[in-house]
Order: sequence, then C-alpha cells, then structure tokens
Amino acid sequence: MIRVGLTGGLASGKSTVAARLEKLGAEVFDADQIVAELYVSGGPGEAAAWDLFGDAVFDDHGAIDRGRLARLVFSDPEKRRALESRIHPLVGTEIARRFAEAERRGAAVAVAEASQLLEAKKEGPYDRVLLVVAPETERVRRWTAKGGDANDARRRMAAQIPPEEARRRATDVIVNDGTVEELERKVDELFGTWIE
Repeated sequence: MIRVGLTGGLASGKSTVAARLEKLGAEVFDADQIVAELYVSGGPGEAAAWDLFGDAVFDDHGAIDRGRLARLVFSDPEKRRALESRIHPLVGTEIARRFAEAERRGAAVAVAEASQLLEAKKEGPYDRVLLVVAPETERVRRWTAKGGDANDARRRMAAQIPPEEARRRATDVIVNDGTVEELERKVDELFGTWIE
C-alpha cells in the first residue's frame, strides 16, 4: 500500500484533491477531523488546551472554541508551538492506526490530508508527500469567499512553511491555478502513476 501525505497551504485546494483521490479509490482521512475529535469534551486535545491556555479558549458551554483557539495561536508563534507539541503526536498516532486499518482492508493507496505535515517535520512515515500549491492572491480570495477574513488568511499563511521549502521536501507537486476540472485532471494523471 502507498501511504500518501497530502499537504499544502491555506485554501490551496487540498480538500478538492482529497475528494478526487477518494473518488479514484484511495482511502482518505483528514488530520483536521482527527484534531476536532481530540478536542471533544474529555478528549486529550481539550486537556492540552486547558493546560496551556485555561479558560481563554473555551466557550460559554465549556467546550473548546476552535475559532478562539486559532486566533490565539496564530497571533503568537510561541503559543502555537506549545499547542502543536502536544497535539501533533496524538494526530500522528491516530494517522498510523488508520493507515494500518486501510492496509488490512487491502487499500492500494491511503491518503492523510494534513495541512501541517511539513511544518511538523512528520513526512517520514509517508511513501509520497503530495503538495498542493496555488497563487497567494487566489488563496486569499477563496478564503474570503467562504466567509473568512483576509488578514486572518495572511496571518495563517505567514505561519506556514515557505512555499520554496515545501516544494523541496515534497515528492509530488500539483499547481492549482486553473479550473476545478483542470485540477482533477492533474490528480487523475498523478494517481495513475502511483498505481502503475
């Protein structure tokens, strides 16, 4: 089985690529969803956030407010690193478990969509690292079209790995600078090379 780490900057098109890979037959799971599961009431992510930040990241009902947490850590690199040092190992363990399950089921390709894969320097367990890139202006446009704030997008992008370094560390790069159909064709071609 080929283990693929799918990554890329904010609003680069990772989710569209993941959906296409799933349609082509890959088993796909999302690290962001795993993180969300860690933050449920009583979960290890909730405990980590409480240890690091106390009440500052909880809503009025006592649950993690992920928006508040994101604003806090993306405005303070030290706090972001502290949280990542607690959350990334938990995510890595769950991804390894899901890869093992996919292999037991006989999957030819399994993909972990992980936006912080390169930042966390966790590409070792993957056979391929697929990086999706897109022009910065287009990424900001996509983010704001979904209701996000342009300044927040730029702050998040600044916290991510520089594109040149990301390209050097990836095994495959897809440039998302056209239509969805063009992006899907690029994914189809790449997937074909993986399973040949």
